[in-house]
Amino acid sequence: MKGETMSVIMLPKPMIRGKISLEEAINKRRSERTFRDVHLTAEDLSQILWAAQGKTDPGGLRTAPSAGAQYPLDIYVVIGKVKGSSKGLYHYDPQRHSLRLLHEGELRRTLAEACLGQMFIADAPIVIVITAEYGRITGRYGERGVRYAHMEVGHVGQNIYLQAEVLGLGTVVIGAFRDRAVSKSLRLPEKHRPLYVMPVGYVRQ
Repeated sequence: MKGETMSVIMLPKPMIRGKISLEEAINKRRSERTFRDVHLTAEDLSQILWAAQGKTDPGGLRTAPSAGAQYPLDIYVVIGKVKGSSKGLYHYDPQRHSLRLLHEGELRRTLAEACLGQMFIADAPIVIVITAEYGRITGRYGERGVRYAHMEVGHVGQNIYLQAEVLGLGTVVIGAFRDRAVSKSLRLPEKHRPLYVMPVGYVRQ
């Protein structure tokens, strides 16, 4: 398909010691909607993605809990301004801690329009889109698996919030969007249903 590539980016190794304590991060956590026109570093991006779904165990366990370790969620990243990375849509691979470029180009504005015109989203250097493929978990838990997937996205979102605070970044969970418009704007796989949209960047004071 035109505009697609299999380019893979290996991310920097994540750190497991932060600059502030967990308690400080919880106390400081806020939802932020104004972002500075500043590039993120590869290290920032790596740390945020690791916090979201990174592997923490040789057996494949991750930073966020998942019912039966079924992991129905996928992490996509719309990159606008990250040092050393091209603009486009990427898919995160937790096992390799890497990104695969799916589509090149500026996608933030189109995504913001799909989010009911919340144009501040387009100002963030990256936008994380978390999707669920329900079949991965309903095969084991039936329709109850849908609830488990929704619980899991909350765990992932909070990890992103707290990691952002530690890095001096800001984010907000966006739930107000048109599902089909988001999927179409990013050309997501048919079975990957968008649940969260999270712009991340340095906050404008």
